[in-house]
Order: sequence, then C-alpha cells, then structure tokens
Amino acid sequence: MIPASLLVGPLLQNKGRLLVSVAAIALGVALGYAVQIINQSAIGEFSQALRTLSGEADLTVRGPRAGFDDALYAQLARLPQVAVASAAVEVDAKLVGQDDPLRIVGVDVFRAAQIQPALVAQIGELLDTLRADALFLNPAAREWLGVDIGDIVTVQVGLREVKLRVAGWLHPEGTKQRLAMMDIAAMQWRLDRPGRITRIDLKLRPGVSVADALPRIQAVLPDGVVAERPEASVRATASLTRAYRVNLNVLALVALFTGGLLVFSTQALSVVRRRSQLALLRVLGVTRRGLAALLLAEGTIVGIVGAAVGVAAGYGLAVAVLRTVGADLGAGHFRGVVAAPTLEPLWLVCFFLLGTGVAVLGTLLPALEAGRAAPARALKAGDDQQLFERLMAAWPGVVLVLAGGAMTLLPPVRGLPLFGYLAIALLLVGSIMLMPRVMRFLLARVPATRVPALGLARQQLANAPGPATTGLAAIVAAVSLTVAMAIMVASFRVSLEDWLDHMLPADLYLRAGAAGDTAYLSEHDQRRITALPGVRRAEFLRSQQIVLDAERPRVTLLARDWPAEQTQTRLPLRGEYRLPAEGAPPAAWVSEPMVDVYGLSVGEVIALPLAGRSERFTVAGVWRDYARQTGTIAIDRALYVRLTGDTSATDAGLFLVPGVSAASMAAHLRAALPGGERLEIAQPGEIRDLSLQIFDRSFAVTYALEAAAIVIGLVGLSGSLAGQVLARQREFGMLRHIGMTRLQIAAMLGAEGALTSAVGLLVGCALGWLIGLILIHVVNRQSFHWSMELHVPWPGLLLFAAAMLLLAVLSAMVSGRHAMGPDVVRAVREDW
Repeated sequence: MIPASLLVGPLLQNKGRLLVSVAAIALGVALGYAVQIINQSAIGEFSQALRTLSGEADLTVRGPRAGFDDALYAQLARLPQVAVASAAVEVDAKLVGQDDPLRIVGVDVFRAAQIQPALVAQIGELLDTLRADALFLNPAAREWLGVDIGDIVTVQVGLREVKLRVAGWLHPEGTKQRLAMMDIAAMQWRLDRPGRITRIDLKLRPGVSVADALPRIQAVLPDGVVAERPEASVRATASLTRAYRVNLNVLALVALFTGGLLVFSTQALSVVRRRSQLALLRVLGVTRRGLAALLLAEGTIVGIVGAAVGVAAGYGLAVAVLRTVGADLGAGHFRGVVAAPTLEPLWLVCFFLLGTGVAVLGTLLPALEAGRAAPARALKAGDDQQLFERLMAAWPGVVLVLAGGAMTLLPPVRGLPLFGYLAIALLLVGSIMLMPRVMRFLLARVPATRVPALGLARQQLANAPGPATTGLAAIVAAVSLTVAMAIMVASFRVSLEDWLDHMLPADLYLRAGAAGDTAYLSEHDQRRITALPGVRRAEFLRSQQIVLDAERPRVTLLARDWPAEQTQTRLPLRGEYRLPAEGAPPAAWVSEPMVDVYGLSVGEVIALPLAGRSERFTVAGVWRDYARQTGTIAIDRALYVRLTGDTSATDAGLFLVPGVSAASMAAHLRAALPGGERLEIAQPGEIRDLSLQIFDRSFAVTYALEAAAIVIGLVGLSGSLAGQVLARQREFGMLRHIGMTRLQIAAMLGAEGALTSAVGLLVGCALGWLIGLILIHVVNRQSFHWSMELHVPWPGLLLFAAAMLLLAVLSAMVSGRHAMGPDVVRAVREDW
C-alpha cells in the first residue's frame, strides 16, 4: 500500500497553486449549483401558485392578458363534459406606494370552493366575501404589506385610487407567492373590468377524459382563447427562463474549464519536477497502473475538496440571493415570487461529481504519461520533454477547430444554442492543442537579437515549447473568453444605446404605472394631456399580451399612434420592408422573435385575435426589440381602437413646443391632471441611463467571472514558470557557472514570460474575436432571438492586453526567484 504521505505531501508542497485550483473548481460548481437551486425553487413556487389558483381543475381556459367576454363562462358551464366551471379575474394590481404589484384573483367563492378551496377565506366573516371592498390576503401578502384585518390597501386603477379593506386571510398552507382574493363581481366593478374575465377553471365529470373533452371545449372558444392542462403554464414559463439559466450555467462551466486547465498545468509540472521520485517508485516495485492511480488520486482530492466547497458555497449563495434579490434570474418572469431554497440530493450529487470529474480529467494525461515513462531514463536528466511529446501532434487540434466551425451552422435544439456552445468548446480546446505548433511558428518569426537574455528565452521556448504550453493554455483560455465576452457585451451595449436613441424620439415620456395591469390612461386623460399648453403633439401607445399559439407564451401587441408610412423611420427595422398594396390587409410590424419562433416573413398574411375575432394583417417589416423576448407585433392604434373598442393607453410620448422645457412640462402634468401625481414621467436621457444601468447590473456576474478567469490564467502562467524553474535548476546552475548573473537570469525569465504571454495574448485575442462572433450571431440569436451589430472595444482591449503582458512579466520574474539562490549551482552536481 502506498503511504498517505506520498499522496498528500506533493499537494501540500504547492499550497498556493493547490488553493487556486480548489477555488477555480469551487467557483464553477458554486455558480452552477446556485443557479440550479434558485431556478428550481422559483419553478417549484410558481407551480405551487398555479396549483393554488387552479386547485382540482382538469383544464384551464385562458386568453389575452386583458381578458375575454365573461359570456363564455355560461357556455362552458353548460357543456355535458363539464362538472364544475369556476370563472376568475386575475390581475397584477398596481398598489400605491409599492414598486411590485399584488396579484388579486376575483372568484365566485361558492364555485371556487368546489375546485379551488385555497382561494376561499379561512378567517373573516362569510358575508365579507361578497362585499365590494373586501380583500383577503394570503400570509405572504400579509407579511409583505404589513397589514392587519381592517386596514386599507390602496390600488391604482387608471390614475385614480381605489381603497380596499383587508377583511380576512386565505389558507396559510397555500402558495408563498403574494396573493389576494376578492369577489369576482366586486373586482370587475372596482377594478374597472366590466364583463371581462381572464380564466375559467374546469372540472370534468367522472369518466370524461381530458383528451376527449379538450377538442369539444376548444371548438366553442373564440379566437385567441385556448384550453390547456394547468401545468402547461409552468412549462411555458420554465422555457422562457431556460435560456437565462443555461447561459449562466455555461459561465459556470467556463470557470470549471479554466480550473481543469489549472489542475492539468499543476499536475503536469509536478510530474516533470518529480520525475526522478516517480521513477524511483517504479524501481521499488510500483506498477504503471499504481503510479497512474497515485497521480489520479491527487487530482481526485483536489476535485473532491473543490466540489465540496462549491456545493456548500452554491447553497449559501442561493439562500442569499433568494433572501435579498428574489427568485428572478434576470428574465423578469419570477418578479415578486417568494421562494425558499430546495435541497435536491440528485442535483447536489450531479454538481459534486461534475467538479470532481473536471479535476480528474485535468490529471488524466499527466498520470498516464508518468505511468508510461521508462524508469531508467527518467532517473537521469534530459527527460523533461517526454510528458509533452503527445501535445505536439497537430491533427487532433485541427480536427477540433474544423468541427467547431461546422457546429456554428447547425440550428438550435429546443430553443437552446447547444451546438453554438459546443462550437466554442471545440474551438477553444483545439486551439490550445495547437499552441506548441503555433508558438514555434510565431517564435521563428521573431528577429534574432544580440541581447543574451532575450536570445536564450527565444531559443528555450522554440526548442522546448511543451512546458510553456501548460501555462499558455490557461492564458489562452482566460484571454479568449474575456475578449469574447467583452466584444459581446460591448456590441450588445452599443446596439442597445442605438436602439434606445431610435425608440425615444419624443421630448418627454409618461406612463400610468411601470408594473401591474390596473394602471392606464383613459380616453379622457389622453384628451387632457393633448390639450395641455406646450404640447405640440402627443403619441399614445396601448400594450397588451395576446395568445397566438397555445404551446407558447403570450406575445405583446403594441397599438401605436403614428401611421404605417412613418414606421420605417420610427422603428429600428431589419432588412427589407414592404407596405401592403391597396386592398391588402393592413400592416403589422413584427419583431425578430416572431421570425425565429413563428417563422413569419415580410409580405406574409397573418391572423391576430382581437376582441375574440381573427383579424388579418400583412407583415410589412421586421424590427429589433430588446425589451421583449417572446415577440412583439406593432399595428396602427386607430385601427386597433376600431376593431376592439379599447380606447385606453398605457404609455405616451410628448413632443413639446420649442422653448418649453421637459422639466416644467412634467411639473405641469402632475399639477394639472387629476391623479397626475401618480404618473411616471421621464425624459429620454433618464430612460436611457436607467436602461443602461440595468444592463450593467445584469452583466455583473459576467464581469466577476472574467476577472476570475484572468486571475486563474495568471496563476496558471506563474505556476508553469515556477515549475519550469524547479525542473531547470541544472540549466540555471550551468548558466551561473559560465558567468551569467542573477539579474541576467531574471531578465531571461522575464523575457520568457513576455514572449509566452505575448503569444497567448495574440492567439487569445484572435480566438476571442471568433468566439465573440459566435456569441453574437449564434448563441445570442438562438437564445433570445436578438440581433446586434459587432462592436470591438479597442481601447479597453489594448489596455487589457498591456496589463496582462506586464503582469505576466512580473509573475515570471517573481516565480523565478528560486533560480537566484545557491541551490541551482549545486544542482549541476547531480549530473557529475
């Protein structure tokens, strides 16, 4: 049996690199596990909320966000397949003094008791459930609002206030999502939803299957209203957040990948430095398999420690995020969801094994090569390059690079750019495998010099590129991924800035409320705003969500004031546009997700469900919309009002008379308009700055991981050079014997670090540019269906390259401090 000291001792000899390797593994595991916990907790709570709302329903009928005619309820309730039908009005109500809305559900308590018992008040007077101002809160809403029975909750409806009285509490074992209940008739009256409902929950008669009842029910539904199983909404919401979750998990894999490279670098150089010790073990009877197992065990220890730290840190991170930020991962679909972390053993084991497996893979090649080494040869000097001979073959790297290029041409898999991610991985691994050849090729073109330190450094790297490749791999990985993310983020940010400039031509913007369904501008409000002195022109917008496909989330319909012939200048169009011919259906302008998801094209005639009827429109053009991921359709508002009778608006843009300031007009609006103090008013510059601040916060995790990748790359280079210094003590001793000074040797090591990092920066920047193109045109487009223009942040990249080069040189010189001592002179005796 091999003593434990042989297993643990070599790891403890390099505590610094050991800690960094463990930290790199832990970082990747922690981020991936935290994202998984947060998303699973949010989905679980969303599912629980849906079960609370749907109860024992077999089917749920839903339509546009604004609701549909409540006459449909009577039709469905009379169907022979239906045992119980429960209508509901479900809104996210804008509360006065609160940023987040409160979900209020209006139900007929006598019907709901037969399907949705969790929506029946548990504490309060029975007659209160029928009163027009009675509101019942679940524990999550009660805690959030800090109210008690008899207190008043104020809801903003339009621009006016509606006061509701807390009359009691809902069942304490329901959802943790903030939820309130009212009588359905009272809610329709008080929240200005006459004759409208948003959902109907159906419980089928015994013996009637969902498969048999669904076609019959769907046949009586108007256009834009669908019947589905209750769990379908969970799948739709999960699919929306999947792209965000997968992208964050890919960032975690980046950290794991760089950690694996660091483990490989550390173990490879450890094998080189300990080749005599390992050969002696072989002579003493340790088999090749036993020696390889010993080295793999070292990597496994690093992986186990890193993975254990990672899963613990990931759980702690998830708890902190859920308590401070909430369950929303940036997609905006879990806003207001209160979720507790759920510990699932399966995912814990998966991420633990992933972290351990990456470390084992990083140790595999050095372990196998150490087992193959001939003991007699390894006991003498000159065996340093044996480990790296297998890294010199060019064909594996070429095959991987070509395969990566081919992967970029493949379509997404279930809406995810899996082949895009695979292309990035193949390009990165293939380029790293080609680095010895690339280094020799580039160094051969460095002009000869009479400076001894630079000349010796050049010859050392050109003749023995293998050891330098281990540190170079970490540099290339860190630089390429950092440059790629910098290019992608800069391209996205610049494109967003241009988009905001295009979409905000007015002098002042206002809306009734940022969140919720109850805040709007009535027709009377619009007339008063238009008639205000100083307003040259007012353009109003009505935004609502409609159902185009039962299997997909709702899309956004924008009814805007400007005429169709001006749309080509008012929307950021992509590609050709074509106004409909005379007599053709009117124009509809669709966003890029409508092209990718629904397969629409310019000139195609589409049917949109408006007010329960199917209306035909012609796709006149495609535009870029960074505000909505599920798709947007813009049509003329005058036509929308004529087809639906809906004269309300959600937003307005004001063009002011020259000489009238936006600030004075904002003050005038608040003073002159009834309820104007509740308006949200902003100038274009304020909206632009706020949008960019949100953008920068969204990429904070990306910036942090880029910094971690750079640190890991520098540590990898430092470890590589330090390992080479220890392995090349005879060489340094000989140089000292023939007259080179400590300063000259330090300069030579600094030159090696400069040349190595220069090659790494050159290759990393070129590879990063290619990966950036994949992120922009493949990953981003297939994930979120957004296009953007390429923008390379040259000043930042040049500053980054100069800083990396300087840090690499300093790291090389610090790592070579052992070459200055007397041990290197005595090391020459080993060959005497």
